[in-house]
Amino acid sequence: MTAKIPFRERLAQGVILADGAMGTMLHAQQSLPMDTCFDALNLDDPAVVAEVHHRYIEAGAEIIETNTFGANIYKLGACGLQKQCAAINRAGVELARRVVDAMYRDNLYVAGAVGPLGVRLAPFGRVTPEQAFEAFRIQLEALVEANADVLILETFTDLYEIAEAVKAARAVDDTVPVIAQMTFTRDDRTLLGDTPAQVARALRAMGADVIGLNCSGGPAQLLRIAQLMHQAEPGAYLSVMPNAGWPEQVGGRVMYPATPEYFGEYALALQEIGARVIGGCCGTTPEHIRAMRDALDDPARTHPVIISVPQPPEAADSEVPEQPTDLARKLAAGQFVVTVEMSPPRSFTAQKVTAAAELLREAHVDFINVSDSPMARMRMSPWAVCHLVQHHVGMETVLHFPTRGRNLLRVQGDLLAAHALNVRNIFVVMGDPTKIGDYPDAFDTHDIPPSGLITLIKRSLNQGVDYAGNSIGQPTSFTVGCALNVNARDPEREIKLLRKKIEAGADFALTQPVFDPATLARFLDAYAAQHGALDLPVLVGILPLNNPRHAAFLHNEVPGIDIPERTRQRLIDAGDDSKSEGVYIAQELLLELKDMAQGVYIMPAFGRYDLAASVVDVLERSPL
Repeated sequence: MTAKIPFRERLAQGVILADGAMGTMLHAQQSLPMDTCFDALNLDDPAVVAEVHHRYIEAGAEIIETNTFGANIYKLGACGLQKQCAAINRAGVELARRVVDAMYRDNLYVAGAVGPLGVRLAPFGRVTPEQAFEAFRIQLEALVEANADVLILETFTDLYEIAEAVKAARAVDDTVPVIAQMTFTRDDRTLLGDTPAQVARALRAMGADVIGLNCSGGPAQLLRIAQLMHQAEPGAYLSVMPNAGWPEQVGGRVMYPATPEYFGEYALALQEIGARVIGGCCGTTPEHIRAMRDALDDPARTHPVIISVPQPPEAADSEVPEQPTDLARKLAAGQFVVTVEMSPPRSFTAQKVTAAAELLREAHVDFINVSDSPMARMRMSPWAVCHLVQHHVGMETVLHFPTRGRNLLRVQGDLLAAHALNVRNIFVVMGDPTKIGDYPDAFDTHDIPPSGLITLIKRSLNQGVDYAGNSIGQPTSFTVGCALNVNARDPEREIKLLRKKIEAGADFALTQPVFDPATLARFLDAYAAQHGALDLPVLVGILPLNNPRHAAFLHNEVPGIDIPERTRQRLIDAGDDSKSEGVYIAQELLLELKDMAQGVYIMPAFGRYDLAASVVDVLERSPL
């Protein structure tokens, strides 16, 4: 075995492959709960930790991280082990070193792994920078004394915190190379809002030998962020260690979807953008690392794959481009979408709402529309419902945003609040007049009509300024829908209104309930005669009818709804089975409308979301 090349020299020679997840492997091998103090296994069960190191080296990893990610006095203190901090860290290095030395391979590096403290630093928490520095110093000193080749600071969310870690590493021994990595949320920013460019510059200024990112999402997201970091600091060595995709709960277990083959393909893409250290994080296994090793050693062995290496933005100072919503992506791809309207609850409890959303997700509904005080009746804020559905159920939502009762200050503030909650699909509508609801004397005026609000969102907020032209710091990324009444008694007027909304920047339209496909066809023909084929995606409203009385009420008392006599008669003839007949009618409409529109917008009456699920069953859709 030849002498090991110093780590900094090895960096200059090309890509170095690191290992993958430690916690994932220990959890899987020993069936240990994920809240186990895995670091303590360095002392309590060193053989199981050594086996994980061995498997990663066999898979082709060149950097072996110690099992010390959480071995700081704060995290160990939660397990009552803070006094063993130095011993656990020394044991972590010694374990990895023994395995590395036993493998008789050239240029294997032991990396002392250091994660965040698990407590917030000032000004966002009560731990002072000095206290953080001391906690990191204790851990890093043990790692260096045990002869770690390199120090890897990973999964940090706070630049203030990682700065103290880098400072402590340099104070302990400034000759040991340091890899500094941050983690990002789904919006391509850190938890505290820093962009990839800001992170890259800060880490470089701290003096880290390698700057980068780990954890976060899967390879696609990290490839995109890494390109932005490289654009900001093109002279820096870059490290990228993605999760095996976003974790999912399956049968009570946390599962990661990205396959080893997928990681192998992305190893080449990461190499192409100039990454020098690559590896895996949560959910990755020796199989993922082996696939990356094979790809790097012989690119021809990987399966052909279409991976779009992101083009760098024109300026490194540009803000992080927001990714389009799932709804925007599906509409742009021409996919048929199914969305269901849900009303917020009348109280502050939302368990039934999320349970209904779970039902609709299982029925393969794509999106949930959340109405705002339907029929002008007091209900929970729809922003809260959208957030709860997205957070607890994992379904993207469309927020109904009426202009009534809001002045320009509140309109813009509410929109920014929605965006902060990651609610980025907006359906702009006038809203039901308060005189028909619970509070007929309530304020009911507005500063801006729906078409004007669409303009404000698309031409102001989405461009990074407010209505008055003041900067809002960064552009929003709303996808905006408008209302369309294909049953209008004055179709000429409705076409003019639609043109205004399209010119304002509307991305899609939701119609009122349609009970005769010919109605939609006539409207589209009338529009085409004046302006050519409508190129705005239309999601057609479908309202399952409950019984003859329900149909009669809608037909006679709700403006814009026209139910053919034959449909009403079918419900009468169905007798006690009228509810089932209403579902059959809705299913027939869905199938007839499928080739005329880009989606359907199902509006179940009386909270019967089970009926909406039954309507969708006719499509026999598979999960995407």
